[in-house]
Amino acid sequence: MNASSEASTGTELDVDILIIGAGPAGLYAAYYAGFRGLRVAVIDALSEAGGQVSAMYPEKAILDVAGFPLVRGRDLIGALLEQAAPYDPAYLLGEQAQTLSHRVDGRVVIGTSKDRNVTAGAVVITGGIGTFIPRPLARGLDFLDRGLSYFVPDLSAHAGKDVVIVGGGDSAFDWAVHLEPIAASVTLVHRRDKFRAHGAMVTRVQGSSVRMFVNADISAVRGNGWIAEVDVAHKLDETITTLPAQSVIAALGFTADLGPMMRWGIQIDARHIVVNTRMETTAPRVYAAGDITDYPGKVRLIAVGFGEAATAVNNAAATLDPDAEIFPGHSTEQEG
Repeated sequence: MNASSEASTGTELDVDILIIGAGPAGLYAAYYAGFRGLRVAVIDALSEAGGQVSAMYPEKAILDVAGFPLVRGRDLIGALLEQAAPYDPAYLLGEQAQTLSHRVDGRVVIGTSKDRNVTAGAVVITGGIGTFIPRPLARGLDFLDRGLSYFVPDLSAHAGKDVVIVGGGDSAFDWAVHLEPIAASVTLVHRRDKFRAHGAMVTRVQGSSVRMFVNADISAVRGNGWIAEVDVAHKLDETITTLPAQSVIAALGFTADLGPMMRWGIQIDARHIVVNTRMETTAPRVYAAGDITDYPGKVRLIAVGFGEAATAVNNAAATLDPDAEIFPGHSTEQEG
């Protein structure tokens, strides 16, 4: 199921809850706000719902969503859209939230990149405002889109190729696991001998046919129009290994550009929004949930973002209607 790119073409839109960010936490917030009987709009700078999941790793197997031993990114996003659909949220995709102000009655006004004003009783920020800029590979930048890539939206594009993955985080190991069965070869290169990836995934890759070089960097990339081979420089003995490579994936992480949000008067610490236990930011009627938030003990998992989204919506609902209960009961209690 796909979200429509834009549900309203007018310059004014009035809703109960505006959700900024159409990633997993934002889509779950859209469902939960609808479940509570609130009128909802979802805005995201990307042209497709799903946030980083849709843009960067739709084929990735996600293993830490409760109740799903394995769910692929695109399937998770499709299910979240389907879950929210009965409540008919307005999707404003390919549109950036740029300004934030408050009316005298306390309602929040968001001005967008399409000269639209969205007035909402409350706002829940889950991302979706800026861009994620990949950390560049020091060598081979001339081969971007000619064998060099920063994420894998389509696994089949690497089928039958000699693939070199650079990085030591979860994405590097996930892509190694998924590409091993279809690539001619997979080699993982990491600058250290310690990994940021989950231990179980590291063990899985170590037990596979994936070749691993640690304490190593890519020192040269060569090809004639398209990548053909790379040099791997080993730090400890200062030797060079030359590998065939028609695909190099630089899984070095991303830096977030929060863009206009930096001017909204909310407390931001190291590119994360500071919230309290009600998911409130320092701005009135502005809440946040998901990976973009920060508080003591924060754990950045999709599953945690779902819980934060429900917490944010419930507290926002109680702010909009002081007679409303923060927790309205379980969905199963309202069937029939």
